[in-house]
Amino acid sequence: MDEEVTTESRKETEVAPALIAVHPTGHHIAVAVGPELRIFNLLNNSAVSLHDDSISGDNHFHKDNIRAIRFGAKGKLFVSAGDDKTLKIWSAESWHCILTVSSEKRVTAVAISNDGLYVCFADKFGLVWVVDLNQTSIDKKPTPLLSHYCSIITSLEFSPDNRFIISADRDFKIRVTNFPKNPLNGAHEIQSFCLGHTEFVSCLAFVPAQESPHSLLLSGSGDSTVRLWDISSGALLDTCEVAVKAGLLESNDNTEEHGHAVTDLCTTLDGLLVAVAIQSLRGIVLLSYNVSAQTLSVAKVVSIAGDTFVPTCLANSPPTRELWMVTGVSSLPGYDYPSLARVLVISGIDADQEPVVLGDDKIPGGVKLLETLQGTAAVDDNAFSVAAEAVKAAMCNLLIKKQYPFENREYRKKTRNDRKLKE
Repeated sequence: MDEEVTTESRKETEVAPALIAVHPTGHHIAVAVGPELRIFNLLNNSAVSLHDDSISGDNHFHKDNIRAIRFGAKGKLFVSAGDDKTLKIWSAESWHCILTVSSEKRVTAVAISNDGLYVCFADKFGLVWVVDLNQTSIDKKPTPLLSHYCSIITSLEFSPDNRFIISADRDFKIRVTNFPKNPLNGAHEIQSFCLGHTEFVSCLAFVPAQESPHSLLLSGSGDSTVRLWDISSGALLDTCEVAVKAGLLESNDNTEEHGHAVTDLCTTLDGLLVAVAIQSLRGIVLLSYNVSAQTLSVAKVVSIAGDTFVPTCLANSPPTRELWMVTGVSSLPGYDYPSLARVLVISGIDADQEPVVLGDDKIPGGVKLLETLQGTAAVDDNAFSVAAEAVKAAMCNLLIKKQYPFENREYRKKTRNDRKLKE
């Protein structure tokens, strides 16, 4: 009984970070916080109405925290997925849900092939599933693609040429798998492993193909570093200690090592700059990528005035060279907020310009956008300080592997969900 109460109370207080995604054209901005999915159309300067024929009388298209959102490279698809064990595939043109896919476990990461033909998602048990959008069957069921058994997958990416699917996990490793011509038969050929991180891998991003025809990959981690990899061989090309460079840590300082995890990164300026979000940093770090030397270096640290905005997710808008950021959580303990989100934009993301954090009156879409994506134009700064700590604790609880005494390990093995007899 005590075990059930503990599990239930943990579930009730579990928080999820706010997420943000930008359409390839920059015309749509999406924010997810808790079960809420909010889309704003910058062309029409209005909120987008979502339509899901499988749901009636409920504005929440997901029943639990959303853990992953993404636009397809061609801008035709948008996907959302999370703790309610569902993946929803939306038309990014009509904003109708064209497919709802059920997962056996909570979804932790999603990816869309660059040709828009396949959607992959990963679950907490380490399985990666694939949905073939070419199937003529109305009931497009997911098919197992590959697995990292018992290791939570934190990020999924297709390589720019669609040759590989890359999966990162909490066991410090990055797996590069050949994406087969017929993925419904599974992906059995591993190209390489990118090994070198000393804590969980939290995020992945590719250097754009025009700057890197050999498919170079960037990864961020709980070890407070961003690393550059050649995925064809798995070779580590460079390591940048971003928390040290940003002044959050001293070199070789392991105190509070999990407090400065890299939470997100994205490439900007055609891959020549990399924006990095770090826990406890009120702003971002901009890394410069040297094409010829294949190295990373800190270009500048962009600070955000005040002491409350610690980004939980980043998204680049290539047409306008703006970096969109969000901070926030769902179900913040001690506050009467079902969800909390704050959106900011940095303009002038350029090697020769000084980036500027736009005020609310200068942000594209203005007050209408903020009201849509944040839920309100007014924000409680005190709540965001608590939110940053809640996200840090949640990330640590989810991704730092726990050590149990022998007797506890045996009990946990016996009571695993996959060992229980189905009634």
